[in-house]
Amino acid sequence: MKKDKESVAVSKTKRQRGVVYIKNELCKGCGFCVEFCPFGVLEISDEFNEKGYHPPKVVKPEACTGCDLCGMYCPDFAIFGKKLK
Repeated sequence: MKKDKESVAVSKTKRQRGVVYIKNELCKGCGFCVEFCPFGVLEISDEFNEKGYHPPKVVKPEACTGCDLCGMYCPDFAIFGKKLK
């Protein structure tokens, strides 16, 4: 298991419009971010965080627009999206 404090997913494609930041140690695995992402960027990970929950992971970083719906629905402020310039 990775011990990083924050995971960042950025694709190397030219059309990358947004990035998702996930603070794994704050996540309680509710899945709201996965459910409400309109582009299917996230899914629940098989790995556990330090609290024993399954945080989300980015599966389609090129689809992220940085809309931050994931962050707006997260009750624990464990994730947010950001638009790239």
